[in-house]
Amino acid sequence: MSVSLPLTATARAEAAVSSVELPQLRLRGIFAVWAAAALPMAALAWLVAPVLADRFAGDGHVPMAKALIVSLAIGMVWQFVLVATLVGREQRTLRWSAVREALWLRSPRSPRSGRIGGRVWLVVIPLIVAFTAAQELVAIVGAPENRDFATLVESDAGKAFLSGAWGWYALILVNFLFNTALGEELLFRGFLLPRMNGSFGRGDWVANGLLFTAYHLHVPWGMPATLLDMFFLAYPTKRYRSAWIGIAVHSAQSVVLAILILMLVI
Repeated sequence: MSVSLPLTATARAEAAVSSVELPQLRLRGIFAVWAAAALPMAALAWLVAPVLADRFAGDGHVPMAKALIVSLAIGMVWQFVLVATLVGREQRTLRWSAVREALWLRSPRSPRSGRIGGRVWLVVIPLIVAFTAAQELVAIVGAPENRDFATLVESDAGKAFLSGAWGWYALILVNFLFNTALGEELLFRGFLLPRMNGSFGRGDWVANGLLFTAYHLHVPWGMPATLLDMFFLAYPTKRYRSAWIGIAVHSAQSVVLAILILMLVI
């Protein structure tokens, strides 16, 4: 998977800041990593979940909801395992000091002043607002009714399922955590983006956004909105050289949803 190119000027500049070398991936290496994340998610959503749904009890669309919660949690956790495996092979260690630099898990750095952290973190606020607004405006295609979580929680069957369901709520939180922090963002913005400059040059963040959109085979109706994510997740991550930017922006919705679902559980 980690077929690499010689270091580019951008990569050398990064190496000057950090002692951790980030080799650049060739196209086949990039697409291999993409496939290792996208194809299992698609298989879990479209092949495994329908089989599991037949084994779960519940009214209405509750069995499919349970199956998707379990299936997609497996896929998200797999992405974390994939990232850990790739970084371990590349860096030959999983020490935090190496992992932090290898996955851009450091404080954002202003491209203008060079300032690190502090007030630079404030850029997250307008990005969250813009990201949320864009997601609402570009929600063109609706999800199938039996796969739409919003439809589920608004139904009597969904409310009855979630009431007092602390175990299922914990699993939903696992989905949220590995989706926006330890899974998708860590893989696409933490691992892939810093290693795509050798193949895509200055357009690496655009290519990253397109790959992230195509990755959503498990929820294809979300692709139009996801296409805009490159402006709110990929580009700011590259500009500030910090995967925490994408993680924070992507996680904002999950935090709100977690609170809303908690109200139903309680």
